[in-house]
Amino acid sequence: MTLVLIALGGAAGAVARYLVDTAVLGRVAGTFPLGILTVNLTGAFGLGLLAALIIDRGVLPADLRAPLLVGFLGAYTTFSTLMLDSWRLIEDGLPALAAVNLVGSVVLGLVAVVAGLWLGRTITG
Repeated sequence: MTLVLIALGGAAGAVARYLVDTAVLGRVAGTFPLGILTVNLTGAFGLGLLAALIIDRGVLPADLRAPLLVGFLGAYTTFSTLMLDSWRLIEDGLPALAAVNLVGSVVLGLVAVVAGLWLGRTITG
C-alpha cells in the first residue's frame, strides 16, 4: 500500500510541478527559468515544513512521510531540470543568468528549507 501511495503522491507532484511552472511562465517573459526556480523553492519550503511536522514534531502521521516527501515532493522538485535550464542559459551565451539560477536555487533553496522547518516547529510549539 505504501508504494501505491508514493505513486499517487508522485503523480500529484508531477501535475503540480507542471501547473506551477506553466503558471509562472505565463506571467513572466524572458529566458530565465523562473517557473522551475519557483517550483524548487516552494518544494524546499514544503520539504522543510513537512519534515518538521512529520519527523521532528510528529504532528502529522508518520504514514504520510513516504507519500508526501518521497512521492509528491520527489516528483514536484527537480534537480535535473535545474541543471538543464542552467546549461541552456550557458549555451545561449548567458552564463551570468546560469550562475544566478544555480546559486539562487541553492542558496534560496536552503533558506526555504530553514523557513519551512522554522514554521513547522513554531506552529507546533
